[in-house]
Order: sequence, then C-alpha cells, then structure tokens
Amino acid sequence: MFRTAFTETFGIEHPVVCGGMTAVGKAELISAVANAGALGFLTALTQPTPEDLAKEIARTQEMTDRPFGVNLTILPTINPVPYDEYREAIIEGGVKIVETAGSNPAPHLPSFKAAGVKVIHKAVAVRHAVKAEQLGVDAVSIDGFECAGHPGEDDVPGLILIPAAARQLTIPMIASGGFATGAGLVAALALGASAVNMGTRFVATAEAPVHENVKRQIVANDERATQIVFREFHNSARVARNSVSEEIVEISRRPGATFGDIAHLASGARGRAEVLGKGDMDGGLWWASQAQGLIHEVSSCADVIDRIMADARGLVTRRLPELVV
Repeated sequence: MFRTAFTETFGIEHPVVCGGMTAVGKAELISAVANAGALGFLTALTQPTPEDLAKEIARTQEMTDRPFGVNLTILPTINPVPYDEYREAIIEGGVKIVETAGSNPAPHLPSFKAAGVKVIHKAVAVRHAVKAEQLGVDAVSIDGFECAGHPGEDDVPGLILIPAAARQLTIPMIASGGFATGAGLVAALALGASAVNMGTRFVATAEAPVHENVKRQIVANDERATQIVFREFHNSARVARNSVSEEIVEISRRPGATFGDIAHLASGARGRAEVLGKGDMDGGLWWASQAQGLIHEVSSCADVIDRIMADARGLVTRRLPELVV
C-alpha cells in the first residue's frame, strides 16, 4: 500500500488514475479500474445527452461499489453544450469526484461544493495549476509534454513540470503524461506528485471499449510513434503517428494554411468511428502518448494496476535502499 495525499483525500486504495478519455471512458473500463483499487473517470461528453450520462453513471454503479468519477471537459463549441445539465446529472447520480478540464471551472464549483463533490482540475502549466488551487479545487492533474491530447504550447516535460508545480501547490497533484509503469509512479512520487494519471496504458487493456487493433497497435508502437499536430493553429495536440497525422502536418506547414484545410482529416467523429470503432488504424486521428514505448502487452485493468504497484513497492523497499551507503 502507498499512502499519499491523493489516496487520503479521495479515499482511493492506489495512487493511480485513469483520467477522462473521450469515447473510451465508459462503464466497462471505469468500473474495472475502480474494482482494481484505482480511480477512473467516465467522460460526460462521450454521452450524447445529460440523460444518457445519468444512465451511464447508473450502469457503472451496477458494476462497482467503489468510488469513481466523471470528467467534464468545458470547451468552446459550435453547437452549445448544456454543461449545467451535465453537471446536475453528475450531482444527482451521486458521483462525489469530478475531473474538470478545458476552460475555467469556476462557474461550476459552487454547485459541486454544495453537493459535497471533490474537484480535480487538469492543467498543462504551473500557472494554470496555481490558479486552479486559488479557485478552490481539491487537487490538480498536471500534463507534461509527453501526454496524449493537448499539452499546451510551453513544451515542458514532466521531469521539470512536476517538481516545478509541486513547489507552488499545497493541494494534491496528479502527474500525467508518459506514465505506464511502477518506476514511473515512484519517480512521480519522488518529484512531488501524490498519484499518476494514465490514459494510453488503460486503452491497452482488456476492458477498454475500443477495437482490438488499437490495443495491438499501442503494443507494437514505440516512444517515437506519436506526432504533434495543430501546432500552427496554437492548439498543439499529441496523437498516434499514422498516415492521417502525417498528412495533417504536411498540409499545416504550407504557407497560408488554415484549420479548414485539415478539418476533414482532424474530425474527432471520424477517428472514433473508423479507428476506435472499426479498427482502421489509418482511418483517422487517434490519441496516444509517448508511453506507448513502455507498454508491451494487453492486460486486464487489475493486472496492470497490480503489476504497477508491485513494481513500485519493489523499487522503494529493495532496489533504492540498496543504493544508499
């Protein structure tokens, strides 16, 4: 057992988190993560309506009696999203942990706090993490440059970002980006975090609701098999390297290119349908971190977490003490 500020604050057995992942954070995966003693997050906006989210929360509660959370990502959209209604579905469903991401979570904090919901906010920079603490969140999850998804524009890797944030924060911090092993957990704890967040590692599990080709591709890929896209449009994102990401990068570098020139390639709906759904690994963009280079098998969530915790314990109790003279 590892007892940290994270495990104490959130009542979770292990300092391991499966953060929100669009189209992946569903009941099958999140209940398995919870049953293995870690904290997983359903993704609210994976569900088409707040009513569907309420059903997914109930479905997850039927599959686990352990704590789990819901991710609420707040972003500008062409079509308005009823964020307040999603928030109320979370509260009415009895969920007590929320992960917010994207825009400032301040408008939602009073309602969450009044309902006794603890809030973890995702940040990609120290200044954003500090601001989130000032707003009153209960913890922050900070993404290093290694992460899948949007790492921001500062390009600071976790080895620097984690201790830099730890120096300024007093609330629990979850380290995210490139984590997949027990050694990574120990390193994060040593750098000042109190838990690690893993996304790509949990996609390559038996319970992840994605096509088997995706899981096998993660195992086959190495640490070089990602690519930064959308940099020219100040919305940098790390994705798995494939023919679509290569084409996006090539078009984006052309003089005068606009996002409209690549929108058809960058469609999230296309990636979810063709890659995650049908297993066409060149069918669209799909998210993966540099942690691909550390993932060598598809396992159950329980096996992944058990191995991480066993390896971490071995490092702390045997290998590292032997180095001290």
